[in-house]
Amino acid sequence: MAEEKNGSTMIVFDGDLDKAMASFIIATGSAAMGKPVTMFFTFWGLNVLRKENVKSKSEKTFMERMFEKMMPRGPGKLKLSKMNFGGMGPKMMKKMMKNHNVSSLQEMIEMAQDLDVKLVACTMSMDVMGLKEDELIDGLEYAGVASYLSEAEDANINLFI
Repeated sequence: MAEEKNGSTMIVFDGDLDKAMASFIIATGSAAMGKPVTMFFTFWGLNVLRKENVKSKSEKTFMERMFEKMMPRGPGKLKLSKMNFGGMGPKMMKKMMKNHNVSSLQEMIEMAQDLDVKLVACTMSMDVMGLKEDELIDGLEYAGVASYLSEAEDANINLFI
């Protein structure tokens, strides 16, 4: 008899606040139901995992330094996919979330880690974007697409956000 697939995986490709929130809401909900969850952060999704006020101590090329300066640093700096309004949109969204007792993105990241959600940073995307491990939050795994595909093969829910 074939083993039942019970896990959830998602590729977090986008670094917009609302999409990151949705991915963590789904991940923590799935983990709370006892399912193994893997979140694979690639390209702009890696910005969700950046530390807010840390610059890498590693030597970087000119292009890597440019990416470092242009990309948002961490969950507190992410923009909305719609209605960003020069930064006012995220502030309004965060206020509405607080008014309705919705956890912040930072709190959801911590909750996901407490629920043993596997947070994986794509090493190929890190190389392309010039990101180093010391710029990302603690508690991550680092892997390539083959690792994600292996996890996805054993899951019954696979999402791309």
